[in-house]
Amino acid sequence: MYVLILTIAHTLISFLALAAGLAVVLDMLRNDDRPAMARLFLVSAILTSASGFAFPVSQILPSHITAAIALLVLLPTWLARYRFALLGAWRWVYAGGTVASLYFVVFVLVVQVFMKTPLLRPAAEQAGPSFAITHGIVLLVFIALGFFSIRKFRPASFA
Repeated sequence: MYVLILTIAHTLISFLALAAGLAVVLDMLRNDDRPAMARLFLVSAILTSASGFAFPVSQILPSHITAAIALLVLLPTWLARYRFALLGAWRWVYAGGTVASLYFVVFVLVVQVFMKTPLLRPAAEQAGPSFAITHGIVLLVFIALGFFSIRKFRPASFA
């Protein structure tokens, strides 16, 4: 029962992080800032990465490594916004970190879609070309989003 509840909570938080993260990145591309949405994204991204460690396993899995990297990216992203108020280079640390953090959420979503869809599962298990191409496309999209977010997001003031 614990694993079922954890799975449901983890999945819901992940979808919340995905939706909020998309909204925040789109805001940055328009040079807009909604502090409540940014906080929702950062908190839900932290929770989804951290909650992955609560699943009972006997060894470190690739998902644990991905979550650890995601948390390491989220730390300076959080600090850039809430400790350093997006001043100077912290603006691009925040913009780049936000896009990178959203990428990790989408990366895990793509993995889950491949693993949970019977037609796609063999491609994921064998790391086939369709799996690699899909991840390559997602990565290229996020590199572009990161580049444009860093260039366009210039909040006038931040308190």
